[in-house]
Amino acid sequence: MSVRLANHPARADLIAAAGALGLVATAAVTGGVLYLLGHPVHASTAPLSAHWLPHVGPGTPPALLLAVLVWWRGPALAARLPWRPLLALSYATAAAWTLSLALVDGWQRGVAGRLTTEHEYLHEVPGVTDIPAMLGEFTTRILDFQPDSWTTHVSGHPPGALVVFVWLDRAGLSGGGWAGVLCILAASLVAVAVPHTVRLLGTGEAARAVLPFTVLFPGAIWSGVSADGLFAGVTATGIALLALGITRGRAAASAAGGALLAFGCYLSYGLVLMAPIALVAVVLADRRRRTVGWAFAGAAAVVGAFTAAGFSWPIGYRLVIERYYQGIAADRAYGYWVWANLALVVVAAGPAAAVILRRAVVAGWRAVSAPPARADYATWLPTLAATAAIVAADLSGYSKAEVERIWLPFTAWLMAGAALIPPADRRRWLAVQAGVALTINHLLLTTW
Repeated sequence: MSVRLANHPARADLIAAAGALGLVATAAVTGGVLYLLGHPVHASTAPLSAHWLPHVGPGTPPALLLAVLVWWRGPALAARLPWRPLLALSYATAAAWTLSLALVDGWQRGVAGRLTTEHEYLHEVPGVTDIPAMLGEFTTRILDFQPDSWTTHVSGHPPGALVVFVWLDRAGLSGGGWAGVLCILAASLVAVAVPHTVRLLGTGEAARAVLPFTVLFPGAIWSGVSADGLFAGVTATGIALLALGITRGRAAASAAGGALLAFGCYLSYGLVLMAPIALVAVVLADRRRRTVGWAFAGAAAVVGAFTAAGFSWPIGYRLVIERYYQGIAADRAYGYWVWANLALVVVAAGPAAAVILRRAVVAGWRAVSAPPARADYATWLPTLAATAAIVAADLSGYSKAEVERIWLPFTAWLMAGAALIPPADRRRWLAVQAGVALTINHLLLTTW
């Protein structure tokens, strides 16, 4: 059977995508059955954190238009436009796509109100009058059931995200609207950072194949508007700058990349798992590895600044694990979520991710016996590195449910292997990706 599938890759792609969608269906059915049996999985529309609510909104027309335009003209424009104008167009289109999906729920419900609930970051912003003092006492307020415990999202993360939103407020851009716009603009950087990294480490042709898939990324449903979209944009940009610094011998870019990746670890503890993707950038860009030292210098500056201000990352991590099990995580069964989380990856990354991963595994297996040119590694190795990060996060048990948004910094990199899809099939899978995003966003009211 495996030999026959190897001889019919298009059929194998369909089987991989169907299997991925079957996993989603199985997770949904199992979640419903467990609820009826009195063992709820604590996800409102299992496995998704969402509510069944068919609806349309002001974002519906532009979202449909953008999906059609990218499907119709995206691959052709990506193939012929000069690189820098292409990146600018792709960024603008990704931002418009993300905003349009958010506006399907309306401005207040979809954008301005997302980050203002009692569980979110903006709830704590008015109480921060002294950032150094806040950093110094941050770990003392992580555990629950204290009068001054941080809200759910603030306590579950290092203080970096709270600092960002405090800075935004101090700049005069206060409120949920500005915070939502910041998340959208930052998250949209993924659409250009991932393909630009592929170009730096591999070839321009491969990068141009990736662009339409990062623009129409289904995970845009959750990156607009959630802080995890901001995290994805920061870390993806960090990887791109690291690749630029090493391949072109630019110390400033390498230092900036290291600083952003380190800052990512102060946005979310789990972003230490960006390490496999960063390692790919270092290994594939071996021409000027001496600039890697500047990346460590940039990272050390960020770590030093937070530590000097009084925040201890190891202590925060230890306490956040305890806080995690003070909440609903204690009631979420590992036996369900350890595989249902992967169904959420399928939803957030789209069925095309299963196709890309299948082809990346095949390419990796072939490379063992017949090593290809170094540039060819960039078409599949970042995808496998992102998969490794996802598997590690999944097995840890510290993300049970809600990973459609939590793992956005990893799932976005699954698209790095889009060049593995044959040119004749790319528009078909682009249509599938857009269809998944539009269907979910119009049938469900997502929580994040």
